[in-house]
Amino acid sequence: MIRTATPADIPVIHTLIRELAEYEKALDEVRATKEQLTEALFGERPAAYAHVAEDADGEVVGFALWFLNFSTWRGVHGIYLEDLYVRPEARGGGHGKALLTELARICVARGYERLEWSVLNWNRPAIDFYEALGARPQDEWAVYRLTDEALNALGARGGRP
Repeated sequence: MIRTATPADIPVIHTLIRELAEYEKALDEVRATKEQLTEALFGERPAAYAHVAEDADGEVVGFALWFLNFSTWRGVHGIYLEDLYVRPEARGGGHGKALLTELARICVARGYERLEWSVLNWNRPAIDFYEALGARPQDEWAVYRLTDEALNALGARGGRP
């Protein structure tokens, strides 16, 4: 079963985020707190959204955390899937596909024209899963990111050339 996350899901979502980071060999990079997640997902002006996958016993075994993006070329919003994770013991049960299906349903219902995400190039099981659903890599694009010192240095310039 897929459902919209509630504030009561924050502890398990936080745990799943840490499990995902451990799988991606980046647990030391996780700084998000439960309080930050609560504010981002359920605060006065939510900036992100989440859905959870439950097994037959009602236990949360996966999640999708996403936010809106915007295509200047198409003139409409889309969904950017920040994280999709299903616990290893629950994989193969259709939870990941169900989470993506729900996000695709939201896109179609709201007139959004894109559902996008990034995947680590070494994560062959995820790549194979996504491609089996019809997703295609955007090989002509490279992801760039500013964080930490580089972000602070550029931001300190305050819009000056």
